[in-house]
Amino acid sequence: MKPVHSSDYTQNLALSTPELSIVVPIYNEVESLPQLLEAIAQSLHNTGLTYELICVDDGSQDGSGEWLKTHSRQFPQLRAILLRRNYGQTAAMSAGFHHAQGQVIITLDGDLQNDPADIPRLLAKLNEGYDLVSGWREKRQDAALTRLLPSKIANWLIGKIIGVKLHDYGCSLKAYRAEIAADLNLYGELHRFLPALAFIEGARITELPVSHHPRQHGRSKYGLGRTLRVMMDLFTVYFMKKFLTRPMHVFGLLGIVSSLLGIILASYLTVLKLGLGQDIGDRPLLIFAVLLLLTGLQLFSFGLLAELMMRTYHESQDRPIYRVREIIQQHPLPSSRRRP
Repeated sequence: MKPVHSSDYTQNLALSTPELSIVVPIYNEVESLPQLLEAIAQSLHNTGLTYELICVDDGSQDGSGEWLKTHSRQFPQLRAILLRRNYGQTAAMSAGFHHAQGQVIITLDGDLQNDPADIPRLLAKLNEGYDLVSGWREKRQDAALTRLLPSKIANWLIGKIIGVKLHDYGCSLKAYRAEIAADLNLYGELHRFLPALAFIEGARITELPVSHHPRQHGRSKYGLGRTLRVMMDLFTVYFMKKFLTRPMHVFGLLGIVSSLLGIILASYLTVLKLGLGQDIGDRPLLIFAVLLLLTGLQLFSFGLLAELMMRTYHESQDRPIYRVREIIQQHPLPSSRRRP
C-alpha cells in the first residue's frame, strides 16, 4: 500500500480549503502511525475529496512527535500539532477542531482499532441530512469486564439522563459538520460526551455500525479508573443541557424551597415559644431551621452569581443562546427595509 504523494495531492486539490479534515489524537502510538496514515490515505483515495490529516501529538514520550516530523514530506496532507505536554484526549480533540479547515471533520483514534475504511460510509450517512454521525462498535474487541461492561452501563446512563440514546458514546470514530464542531467548547474530559454536547447545540444525530479491531501495538490508556470521572462529567453535561442559560432556575428553586422549609419550622418554634411558653433553646429543630434559612440564602446567592457568570460567558464570546439551522428567504427585503 503506497501513501499518496505530493503530485497526486496537487492534482486533486480543487478548493482553496479542504473538503474534509481528519483529526487523530496521538499519545504514544509510534508503532501504529505508519499503517494508520497509509490506511487513511487509501480509504480516501477514490472519494475525489480534498482533505487534510491533522495528527495532534498529546505529549507522547515514545517518539510519535518525532516520527510525524520526519515523515511529514511523505504525507503532504499531514499537519502535525505537537502539544507541549500530555493534556488528555479532550484537549487534543479541541486542538484538532480548532485547526481543522474542512467542511466536514472526521475523528478517530490513533491505535488502529478504528478502521479508516469506514470513513466513506460515515460521510455517506452524514449526507443524508445529519449533523453528526457517531460510530457504533457493534462487535467491540475489548476486555469484557474492564472495558465492555463499564461502557454499556455508561452508555445506558448517558442515554437516560441526557436523552440522546446511542449504543456507543465512547467510539472516537465520528463525522461532524464543521459548524457543529465549532460550537463545541471542550474542557475537562468531555470528549466522551461530544454527541450530548452537539445535541445541546441542536444537532441532528445518528449512529452507524463500524468495524473495531483488537489493539495491535502498545496498551490501552483507559481502565476502570475512568468510571468515576465519567460520572462527574455526566452531571456537568446534564446541568449544561438543562440550565446553561438559566442557572437561577435550579439554584433559585432549591434556595426558595430551603428557605420556605426554614420559615415553616421557625414559625412553628415561634408559636411554641411565644404562644405556649415552651423552651426551644435546646431543640435540634431550631438549629435545623436556621440551617435551612442560611442554606436557602446561599443557594439563591449562588443562582444570582451563576446568572452573572453565564451572561459574561455568552456576551464575552459574542455567543448567542440559540442556533440557526437554515434561513429560507425567497424575496430579500430592499436595503432600506433591512434592519441594521
